[in-house]
Amino acid sequence: MDVETVRWCLRQKKGIRIIKPNENLARAYVQKARSALNTMNATLKIREADWATATAYYARYFALYALLMRMGVKSEIHECTIAVAGLLAERGIVEKGMVEEVSRSKQSRIETQYYVAGERSQREIERDAESARRFVLEAEKALEDMVLEQIEGVRASLTELLKSPEKGKETV
Repeated sequence: MDVETVRWCLRQKKGIRIIKPNENLARAYVQKARSALNTMNATLKIREADWATATAYYARYFALYALLMRMGVKSEIHECTIAVAGLLAERGIVEKGMVEEVSRSKQSRIETQYYVAGERSQREIERDAESARRFVLEAEKALEDMVLEQIEGVRASLTELLKSPEKGKETV
């Protein structure tokens, strides 16, 4: 986890906030992730590469956000949501590769939505889509397997960072 980024996020108005854990919102975000996957599948059929890339990212993002809602961690800044995911990886809630994957996917979405980037091959787009499907399944499994001690540990680490003075990069 990049402690400096998480600290910055904790100071932002729409950054990381500790709220009441909410299983209903977690389920709702899983549904949003599934909806994004459905849209991604539709865009793949009509070969809309930019939208397939965007919806693949949002499927991952919503699945990750479902985990945060289950723990009572709110973030309205995508970079902050991804930064706090590093803490989830450190706590064994998600694999470190999932954090790297959602970060790469965000960058791909930015490149395809905001810039005229080089064409991605259909094979590359289909691999990304399959990876997004696996990501959502892994996040759903993490939701099922999550235990109270993990939730409390993440919340305690964030509370500690909020209260602690700024330092260099460190791991909590």
